[in-house]
Amino acid sequence: MRITALLVVAVALAGCTAGPAPSSLDSPPPSPPPPATTTHSQMDFPQRPRAVPLDNLDPCAILTPEQRTSLSLDNPPSAYVETSFGGAKACTIRSTTSGNVARLALVLVSGADVWLSENAQVDYTVSSIEGFPAITVRTPDVNDVCNVEIDVADGQFLDVMFRDGGNSTAVQQDHLCLGAQRVAEAAMASLLQKR
Repeated sequence: MRITALLVVAVALAGCTAGPAPSSLDSPPPSPPPPATTTHSQMDFPQRPRAVPLDNLDPCAILTPEQRTSLSLDNPPSAYVETSFGGAKACTIRSTTSGNVARLALVLVSGADVWLSENAQVDYTVSSIEGFPAITVRTPDVNDVCNVEIDVADGQFLDVMFRDGGNSTAVQQDHLCLGAQRVAEAAMASLLQKR
């Protein structure tokens, strides 16, 4: 019992003894700075194979009737002007089958790389469609729409939006992005035949 008590006292005293003052060699290295946020620049934005200008095109004539049928976009196309894209000619097509809506807008006032800017405040991924740079855009806290932006010419891009048209059960955004991708692929295939 006496040995156990002595061991307890010895351990307690050992914890109270002062050791040598720590030197700069003993202290842990400072924490590394947080990693820099990576942003895409024009240099790492994929190059398009050629220019496909959108001037003088009718956005409602880009998708053929066969393409619209295969995409279940069965309502007649409706043309309008999209003021948020600098007065871009645009076209919406609704699906009575799925309740979703596709929109094509011919943006002539900016290149698609505008979506890579921090000022855009969106989540995006860069890929390609028919060899052309494509950006899938999701706006934070807006879950009923997805856009695919295709860089087609200097200062021009094709905007493809796919949104939930007010279905009784909300469509998942991943599904909307797949829809936008399918419409964008069909639109580019058609554009390349026309231009």
